[in-house]
Amino acid sequence: MKTKTNDVTELSTEELVKQKKLLTGVAFGLGIVMIAACLILFYLVLKSKNYMVIFVIPVAMLSLLPSFMRLGQINAELKSRKIK
Repeated sequence: MKTKTNDVTELSTEELVKQKKLLTGVAFGLGIVMIAACLILFYLVLKSKNYMVIFVIPVAMLSLLPSFMRLGQINAELKSRKIK
């Protein structure tokens, strides 16, 4: 039985490249959706003049941080293996 691991050093190069492509697509798509949602929220905040809600926007952007951290780990491991 194969166990799942989060350590990028234990993955093969092909698995790393596959994860990089998948994670890049997911982060890009989610980022676009997040930007659109934040723009809509910003518009609604300005319309309702309830400025306290505007602090939700940076907190919502923090939800993308784990995917960018993982992508950075994958890129660093691929660079250490001299793979582009």
